[in-house]
Parts: sequence; structure tokens; C-alpha cells
Amino acid sequence: MTRIRLIPALLGIAMLAACSKDGVQQISGPTAGAYIKFYNFGVNAPSVNFYANDAKVTAISSTSCSPPSTPPNPACVTSGVESTLGTAYGAVGNGGLYSSIAPGQYTFAGKISAVTDNGLAVAKLSSTLDAGKYYSLYTSGFYDATAKTMDAFVVEDPIPPDIDFTKSNVRFVNASANSNPVTLYAKNPGTGDSLVIASSIAYKNASAFVPVPGAVYDLTARYSGSNTALSVATAVSLSNARVYTVSLRGDMTVTSTTAANRPILTATANR
Repeated sequence: MTRIRLIPALLGIAMLAACSKDGVQQISGPTAGAYIKFYNFGVNAPSVNFYANDAKVTAISSTSCSPPSTPPNPACVTSGVESTLGTAYGAVGNGGLYSSIAPGQYTFAGKISAVTDNGLAVAKLSSTLDAGKYYSLYTSGFYDATAKTMDAFVVEDPIPPDIDFTKSNVRFVNASANSNPVTLYAKNPGTGDSLVIASSIAYKNASAFVPVPGAVYDLTARYSGSNTALSVATAVSLSNARVYTVSLRGDMTVTSTTAANRPILTATANR
């Protein structure tokens, strides 16, 4: 399936970059506005497309149709047909890149992308975005399959303005609804050095970005004052001159090491 473009957003919205024919955004430079990315981290959440007011800001279309329709749909080989895949649980919309939208107040929504209940809003919140600032929106909490709702929150991403070519910058966001305040540790298995990325971060909160030496790290989330690992992510590469957010999602009561709803740490590049 060849992915060709992002679904257009509302008047005044400009994406950070256009998509290439393989669906990967190519960054050509910053545009004026506010910048936001979208995480679908509600436990057991359906796949969604994200909206700012009535405009869709995450979705893709395709020039192939599966299964083929009868009679054939001309859009399958011309303008494209929107995929029903959306942003799945644990994924970040638009390939993890920021979308640029006009500054102002918005009602954001995550709407089901599948054929069944297509367009049903399962997460909503209002937030005001300021010009020149970066933000992340998370669906979170536990998806209620009966009420078809889940939680959501927005945090600002105060990305360091200057690039430090000798360090990586990292921060932590707690998107696990049933967690206590969490501390994130990073250990360099090559040197044995350990450092604290963030201390006692409660649900729906983010730590500040902190500089760390670029290296491959094992990341561990623990409750403050505890030596018990809640979640571990091994061999996470944090490169110099880059900026990252490490997010915790999942159900803290799940002890399986393979369940999709277990506590999981995910590192995403902000820059």
C-alpha cells in the first residue's frame, strides 16, 4: 500500500512538512503557528484520528483499496481513500512529527477511525495553544468500551532553544492513570553510570528537559523510594543534539511481560 498524504486540516493549519509518497514527512523548515503532536495512550483504546475543532489533523489516504470494491472506486487510484487504521494504541500520530496549527483555543478530539463507529469522539478536551510553542496531546486513562470514552491531557514541550551538540535532552511524561508518582532512571550499561531523568512525576504531568550524555541507555521507571522496576526499556539510543520525551503508559496492575496493556516506556524524538 502506497501512502500519499496527510488528510487536510482546518483553514489556517499548515503541516510542518508534506508527506512523501511513502508516507514519511519531510521537514523543510519551521512554519508560523503553534506545534502539537498526538499520542494515543489510553489503555485498550481503539485506533483514532485526531481533530482540532472540526478539522482532521492526523490521518492518511492510500492509492490502494483493500479489499477491492465492486464497482471499483476511482479514488483508489487517483486522489486516494482514507485508511481506517488511524493512530493505534501506543502510537504517535503523523509518524511522531509535530503538526503546525494557528494559535488559539481548540476543542481537540480523538475519533474512531474504524468503519464501525467511524468518527465517534472517544476523547475530548479543550486547550489554548500559544504561537511558537510546542505541545503534546495524550489520550490516556482506561478506554471504557461501553461508554466509549477515555481521558486526555495536554502538556507543553519546552524544547531547549539551543542545540547542544555534546548532549541529548530528555524529559519524562507520566500517562499511566493508575500509577503513583514515578521516577525515571537511565543507566549506561557500557559504563555502569546511572542518572535520574525525572523524580516523582504524577499522572498527566511532565518533567523538565535535562541534558544527558549521548549514549545507549537502559531506562527504568520506579515509584519514588522503591527499588522495584515498574517498566524497563533496554538499549534506548539517546543521541547528542537531539531532544526526547520518554512516556509511561499502561495498567500498573498488569504483571505480564507481553500484554499490550502492561506498563510500557516509549521514547519519542521531539527534535
